[in-house]
Amino acid sequence: MAGAPAPAHGRRPGHGRLPAMPTPLRQTSPAAERNKGPIVDALRQLLPPSGRLLEIAAGTGQHAVHGAAALPDWLWQPSDPAADALASISAWAASCPAPGMRPPLQLDVLDARWPAAVEPDGAQVPAWDAIFCANMLHIAPWVCCGALMRGAARLLAPDGQLLTYGPYRVAGEPTADSNEAFDADLRRRDPRWGLRWLHEVAAEAEAAGLQLVQRLAMPANNQLLVFRRGTTAPGR
Repeated sequence: MAGAPAPAHGRRPGHGRLPAMPTPLRQTSPAAERNKGPIVDALRQLLPPSGRLLEIAAGTGQHAVHGAAALPDWLWQPSDPAADALASISAWAASCPAPGMRPPLQLDVLDARWPAAVEPDGAQVPAWDAIFCANMLHIAPWVCCGALMRGAARLLAPDGQLLTYGPYRVAGEPTADSNEAFDADLRRRDPRWGLRWLHEVAAEAEAAGLQLVQRLAMPANNQLLVFRRGTTAPGR
């Protein structure tokens, strides 16, 4: 089952997070603490030795600092729309410094234009080699899925990858009882939330010009999806 829910537009939740002392701004998600290792192990298999990665909805910042430390030849750019999340990311980065970790950017996937990022020397980054988004699609309005796909299609390098992590419903495959309960809880909290059907997510990607090329089974009934640029022009 995925981690605790976040409000719409990719923000991480306050529910289930405990402040990590002695840094008041640094927040801790137990789910992120559990899944950060398996996620980074998968990224090591999927990603080239070096590159630039944009993290969408980085939340507490735990994935960012762990990923930046484990992938030292990658520039890791966290982003989130929420001010408290940006403060938490900065606090984690200060307590767990890594050469490739960049200061967080404020980014809402529904914004028409995503902010440009820069290299450490100030040069603008023209494209991202990877975009990573964990536990957002089921804890945001459905429109955010299409927005994520279109933003990734605009900003990914020609051979770049969009990687999304979380629980999904898959046609023809049983849904774990824990995920069914999680889905019901999400929908009680906000009727716009809930586990997404894999084929519907893939269709949003295809409409933006991306194709689902791989899915990896992850602990606690989660999956890591890999999208790359398709061979045909995106639908409109």
